[in-house]
Amino acid sequence: MNIPSMKLPSAFLPLAMSLTALVIVLGHVAIYGAAREADEGTAAHLWQILMAGQIPVVAFFAIKWLTRAPKQALYILALQAGAVLAAMAPVYFLHL
Repeated sequence: MNIPSMKLPSAFLPLAMSLTALVIVLGHVAIYGAAREADEGTAAHLWQILMAGQIPVVAFFAIKWLTRAPKQALYILALQAGAVLAAMAPVYFLHL
């Protein structure tokens, strides 16, 4: 039986997307500050696309691997959830 690992695209792509979203938010805050803007800019739209784009990839990973290797799949899903929370934290705490 194959065991899911971080080498699978469905395992590492959501992590990469969350980390990219985090970098976009932190970069935007570093350059422009944490003030609310009247209109959402490019950084906000990129963040939204990256965060929403993960949903089908994570769903595919969960459907495929939770029945085959539940322990390893739950570990990777926990990493993915942690990355999502890390990307959402600056938006929540800085009220962006």
